[in-house]
Amino acid sequence: MEKATFGNGCFWCTEAVFQNLEGVETVVSGYAGGHVDNPTYKQVCSGNTGHAEVLQITYDPSKISYADLLEVFFKTHDPTTLNRQGNDVGTQYRSVIFYHNDEQRQVAEKYKQELDASGIFQDPIVTLIEPLPEFYPAENYHQNYFNTHGHEPYCSFVIRPKLDKFKKEFADKLRSAQ
Repeated sequence: MEKATFGNGCFWCTEAVFQNLEGVETVVSGYAGGHVDNPTYKQVCSGNTGHAEVLQITYDPSKISYADLLEVFFKTHDPTTLNRQGNDVGTQYRSVIFYHNDEQRQVAEKYKQELDASGIFQDPIVTLIEPLPEFYPAENYHQNYFNTHGHEPYCSFVIRPKLDKFKKEFADKLRSAQ
């Protein structure tokens, strides 16, 4: 098993996406990239900790590649908006890839460069690629959020449409039980 850590906006919105991928063992919502040890959600939301909301994904590279995870990462958020995803604004919502080793760094930099050069996005990609300094799991109530709160308005109006679009586009990468 290997790990990947991505920040692509609200972790409630992106956790459900990665949980549906074949080869993904676990997805843990958390915080990374800041200067406060063991931050709380309230502290991170203040924008003063330097942390981003992130997902730490444990995956089986024999079933899904890091490049496949990057494809999902880039296609399920807007990597051209600085410190913002939709209505969520602040450095805690920045687009960032925290790499775990030099191979991940190289793959991520190449992927970003090729994607930027392709012209798919009208604006330049602002996604940061940084070494993972420390990962702090978010509080328990943030874990598995969509699956336990799917009936709530935020999940119905914000997360579900994103998840439905993802399932159509990545049908070939979904868990077989889908």
